Amino acid sequence: MGKQSGHNPGWRKRKMPNKFQKGGKSRRFEEEKVAAVSPSSTSSGELLEEESNGVASEEEIVYKEPSMYDKLLMALGSSSKAVAAAYKQRKRQEEGKSDSDSEEEEEDDDDDGTESSSDSEEVDDGEEGGDNKFPMKGKLKDPASEDAKIEDDQDTSDMDDRETSDSDDRETSDSDDQGMSDSDAEQDLGIHSQSAIDASICLSSFGVQLEHKLTEAEVENLAKKKWRYKWDVPAAEMSKGKWAGTGECCIKDVNPDSSYDLKQKLYKHWLDVYNTSGRKDLHSSRQRLFFSLFNSYRDILHCNKKPYYHRGSEEDSSVMDAYIMHCLNHVFRTRDLVMKNDAKVAKHQENAKNVILTDDSLRDHGFTRPKVLILLPMASIALRVVKRIIQLTPSAHKVNVDHMDRFSKEFGSEEVLDNEDERDIPPGDQNSGNVKPHKSSKPSDFQVLFGGNSKDDFMVGIKFTKRSIKLYSDFYSSDMIVASAVGLLKKIDEAKINKEKDVDYLSSIEVLIIDHADVITMQNWDFLKSVVEQLNHQPSKQHGTDIMRIRPWYLDGHASFYRQTILLSYYSNPDINNLFNKHCTNYRGKVKLVHEYKGVLPKVVLQVRQIFQRFEGDEIVNIDDARFEHFATKVFPKIKNSVEGGIMIFISSYFEYVRVRNFLKSQNASFCLLHEYAEQKDISRARVWFFEGKRKIMLYTERAHFYHRYKIRGIQNLIVYSLPERKEFYPEVVNMVDGSHDMACTVLFSPFDLLRLERIVGTAPAKRMVSSKMNLFSFA
Repeated sequence: MGKQSGHNPGWRKRKMPNKFQKGGKSRRFEEEKVAAVSPSSTSSGELLEEESNGVASEEEIVYKEPSMYDKLLMALGSSSKAVAAAYKQRKRQEEGKSDSDSEEEEEDDDDDGTESSSDSEEVDDGEEGGDNKFPMKGKLKDPASEDAKIEDDQDTSDMDDRETSDSDDRETSDSDDQGMSDSDAEQDLGIHSQSAIDASICLSSFGVQLEHKLTEAEVENLAKKKWRYKWDVPAAEMSKGKWAGTGECCIKDVNPDSSYDLKQKLYKHWLDVYNTSGRKDLHSSRQRLFFSLFNSYRDILHCNKKPYYHRGSEEDSSVMDAYIMHCLNHVFRTRDLVMKNDAKVAKHQENAKNVILTDDSLRDHGFTRPKVLILLPMASIALRVVKRIIQLTPSAHKVNVDHMDRFSKEFGSEEVLDNEDERDIPPGDQNSGNVKPHKSSKPSDFQVLFGGNSKDDFMVGIKFTKRSIKLYSDFYSSDMIVASAVGLLKKIDEAKINKEKDVDYLSSIEVLIIDHADVITMQNWDFLKSVVEQLNHQPSKQHGTDIMRIRPWYLDGHASFYRQTILLSYYSNPDINNLFNKHCTNYRGKVKLVHEYKGVLPKVVLQVRQIFQRFEGDEIVNIDDARFEHFATKVFPKIKNSVEGGIMIFISSYFEYVRVRNFLKSQNASFCLLHEYAEQKDISRARVWFFEGKRKIMLYTERAHFYHRYKIRGIQNLIVYSLPERKEFYPEVVNMVDGSHDMACTVLFSPFDLLRLERIVGTAPAKRMVSSKMNLFSFA
């Protein structure tokens, strides 16, 4: 309500229309009428003047668009007097009215014959006070010390099933999975424990993330998806790297005596695991540094993570431990919050609805239970991550690990590394007596990555209960979901075809981890993009959730603004950057790693003349056409009539491959094909033809090299139509050139290929090459 400018005893104070007695049309008519008689309004939507019966009102009215939660309460209030009365009380609190004002309005309502004051007085008798809104006022106790007290109190009641959406699952679960009764909650969560939990949650980064209320201006700015990086700090243990971020800098010194905003039990167990491994000083470790970064709840882009299969086991494991601890901390703190609020509601069973309506701190639910989604490319990597999740879970909560044998069997090793290179060498070119059938000539990183289960279609739910971890839990009763983009997309497509199925368990994801994104780019990046686009949609069904306790920003459709996305990759490319910029809209801001590269040219051991040719393109949407035009007019005429043959054309994209293949067909060129979709017999035949000179040109794609790492023989002239995404592939392919006294390599690039180019030639040379007046650059 606006501020009253004066008092005239001859005029009664104007009341807002009773939303529970009037339908949508009448309310909309009154709003339009007010807008029509008002000559102008301020930027905040405040009406300057209003007329009633031709006379100006003494009071200014501020019309505020009702939130989704308000609309929900209005709908429920139309059929429930108790909800209607509680909603009316809630609105008075929001308007800051005193009890005397409330009584005066109730008397006015009685005089007008609208609603008796008896109902409102009954609600007032049960009123506990104003909203308990975040942030809390006053001096709070240290959350780390309080966590320890809380968790000691909760030893006999910890790990309750917390969301009402899995009520059916509770009925069939075993005794270890039983939630504590209301009386137990009241006994274990005394006044001191509840206030301590309040303090711990509110002071934690978890509490700050979820309790913030976005303004309309913030929502508008986030929807624009424009980000300004305002700060940067050197990245620890990365000589040529720095972290850059939006908003305020979140990388700060942390008290080494603190628990780093972790739950006390999680922190102690993590410390024990770390010390048991023979390492010391967790505070200065990579694990702790990355955990503090992830715990800032910013969107994170780390695109220089050396993977475990590239002799980067220590760095990869440190990052993995950090995001696992962050996910566990998020799940456990969510459980604590719900348990605390369940105890509060249990104390007021008779008027529980009124308590929830008037206390926003009790609105702690999402639409569904799953809060963490971890997307991984291969089953072998999922096995590695899930095993580590189990290891880093405190012992009290993993007395039993259900279905571990089934999980190990389905996600375990499928070591089928037959030696394709030796099998496909032309007959008579190998000494079969010297072949060792169990020894692979593949590079070591290939053997590690593909040495396990390389299945890319999987999905498993993980549920944390009082004393156990349940693998393969129903997705709606899971806390975490570990999946591949392929597996999830299949579920999404099934839900589109069969209306009885749905993927509403993706509606309340608050932490999204995408690890090994570089491997996913070698599969199908569009699959992952489609999955991310499906997150945080409003569900099609209720799924047993108590809608009165759903957080307001879920109902307002703002869940994507509260979701944290952590994107980890070996390298960056336009697809990854686009996902981070357009589909990661966390209101807390963004942090990304900016890194300089040395290049991989020194790894080319042969004396091959490498000519880099730059072609120009006006816009990125036309760059494929410009590349093809340059190849067709500048490069192909020089090799069209080659007598010697031995020409390999290396192509990064399958779509580019199809275009070049069709062009070579139109030119009646002598060529063979080696791509990721070819059958093994066709691959073997193509390699023999190329080696024997029966085909002058071979087309070879990057994805075929990624999945097979063939050693191609007979290359005399290499043409890199488009630079590889993976920098190690460039020296591998160039080092396959042999059999010629004048070995040559021609590389095509444009200014839009800067990300790939800098990984191969180095950051500084790449910048000079894309901006130089010259368009030819030679390396030897």
